[in-house]
Amino acid sequence: MRKIKLLVVDDSLLFREVLSRFIRQDPEIDVVGTAGDAYSARDMILKYEPDVMTLDIEMPKMDGVAFLKKLLPQYYLPTIVVSSSVEQEKAALDAGAMDFVQKPLARTNAEMQAFAAEIARAVKKAHSDNGGNSRPEPIITHTELRPATGRFRKADVVLAFGASTGGTEALEKVIRELPADSPATLVVQHMPAGFTKMYSERLNRSCKMEVKEAEDGDRLRRGLVIIGAGEHHLRLCHDALGYYVSSRPGEKVSGHCPSVDVLFTSVAETAGGNSIGVILTGMGHDGADGLLKMRQAGAFTIGQDKETCVVYGMPMEAYKIGAVQVQAPLYKIAGVIQDQLI
Repeated sequence: MRKIKLLVVDDSLLFREVLSRFIRQDPEIDVVGTAGDAYSARDMILKYEPDVMTLDIEMPKMDGVAFLKKLLPQYYLPTIVVSSSVEQEKAALDAGAMDFVQKPLARTNAEMQAFAAEIARAVKKAHSDNGGNSRPEPIITHTELRPATGRFRKADVVLAFGASTGGTEALEKVIRELPADSPATLVVQHMPAGFTKMYSERLNRSCKMEVKEAEDGDRLRRGLVIIGAGEHHLRLCHDALGYYVSSRPGEKVSGHCPSVDVLFTSVAETAGGNSIGVILTGMGHDGADGLLKMRQAGAFTIGQDKETCVVYGMPMEAYKIGAVQVQAPLYKIAGVIQDQLI
């Protein structure tokens, strides 16, 4: 059985080292990294993809509660908050932490051993409550999913993805299954500035297609995935030379920048029926209206099903208004896309 990957975040180097040493004695947990502040933690999350994080409240640059509020709506990660002050418990749980463990007042060997055991129990519970290593996926036959085949030429069609909570993992699973000569692909994943570049680099290392963070004026081509930059709206544009993207700062739309609605609307207006839209796991309603516009313009539209979503929010809202042509479990979405291509 795969070990639970744990990231330890605390501003005290000594505390990080001692806690990590004790937790590593548990055969079910692997401490994959430690960080001393929220910004280092952000980098570690993208580098190591931990299953669970322990997080201190009082840290330099950005406190733990603020970090949770910024991180969790865009990159869901089961988190155990650790603090010497029980007064912080409510704020931490309200921000999305799964559990709260008080730091020991004394730092004797026995105290730390008991504290590490309590942390280990909390980590295992959080991991289990989040689905563990074996979240079941429903079995749905291909005939239920694919009403049409071979509608689009790879060289002409534009793929557009939108995702939020849980989307970083979902997007990677889908894009990794697409061949290197897949159609030009645009992605909006709700992420703060700074995350999107590192996320793009990670996908570029693991996927057959080339993946990059959007830069204003980037040209689309087969085999290229462009990820919308944090705090920049991503739009599809067209000129005499073909498709290109606009990547510019702007006001939040549907509560976000980048916004999935902005991307999908631009694809509907620019590529029309020569496009495929996919809305994945995420909280809220961003992307629903834009996906409906894509479908009304003749695009083929796909929504992730409830059973395989981390949060069945965005796909549900899109489905409710008739924007989703086909609902599919995550593990079948790449196949559904490829069946639409010639």
